[in-house]
Amino acid sequence: MEYLRLGNTNMQVSPVALGCWAIVGDATWGPQDESEAIETIHTALELGVNFFDTAEGYGNGYSEELLARGIEGHRQEVIIASKVGSGHLAARDVMSACERSLKRLRADTIDLYQIHWPGGRRVPFEETMGALEKLQQAGKIRAIGISNFGKFDLPEILSIGRVEANQLPYNLLARAIEYDINPICIENNISILCYSPLMQGLLTGKFSSADDVPEGRARTRHFSSQRSQIRHGEDGCEEETFYAIARIRAICEAINEPMASVALSWLLHQPGITSVLAGARNPEQMRQNAYAAEVSLSAETLRALADATEKVKEKMGRNPDMWQSQSRYR
Repeated sequence: MEYLRLGNTNMQVSPVALGCWAIVGDATWGPQDESEAIETIHTALELGVNFFDTAEGYGNGYSEELLARGIEGHRQEVIIASKVGSGHLAARDVMSACERSLKRLRADTIDLYQIHWPGGRRVPFEETMGALEKLQQAGKIRAIGISNFGKFDLPEILSIGRVEANQLPYNLLARAIEYDINPICIENNISILCYSPLMQGLLTGKFSSADDVPEGRARTRHFSSQRSQIRHGEDGCEEETFYAIARIRAICEAINEPMASVALSWLLHQPGITSVLAGARNPEQMRQNAYAAEVSLSAETLRALADATEKVKEKMGRNPDMWQSQSRYR
């Protein structure tokens, strides 16, 4: 696996990372066997994945605990990214949250420590960044990152201090960050880390229409974000979305590659993208995700995929918030 540099740091990360939210087995993702979660982390290591993304908010810290157990004996080989929640952005709270995460991770240092959400601007960025820089100077964290920072918040925090990565929702069906946020990241050599790269399962090839998505928890998990985007998109967005999915499926069949792998690989071919944060709940899903790093897409295929989803991009508009039609991005 070819590794990529994270921002301006000397850290080299795998292009496919393991996103460690789903392994907690919470109400969002459903029950999870703990031993299978650990085995999934072991499989990631065996495949050369060295980048693991977690957060204090995933399972109220349980994700960090699971990750610590899964990488035991391999700490020097991996890059750990974690996040401080939006309710802990005051200086004292940042310090305390970091110490709790370090304890759960059984680590002396967090490689990339990210602000999970800007937090409604209740705490000045100067205060939060000041605390993060103190943690960096003390060796508690190696690099500072952000998540869900938009076209105004991103330049503002850059005027205060250096950040190495911005974690953003990005996939073939949700391309809003291409309008305003990606160019800022590219200009400042800030690594873009993509979350929800398979659009809650819609890009796995399982669903041809909304009717294919099961009722109950599965429908909520796989389709709620798309519904939110459709609500703030133009009329006809749902129809256009599933038409695009059909076109993507046909492109994948033509090149004889799995749809999920192609969707992940397409992201890795986009400018500014350093890693895709793909969740996996069992070893087989981890193997499928890691395979995407080996998939090379021709310029013709890349154009065809972008063309297939261009109308969806237009109808979705410039709001990058996959979860709310009233965007939390600024």
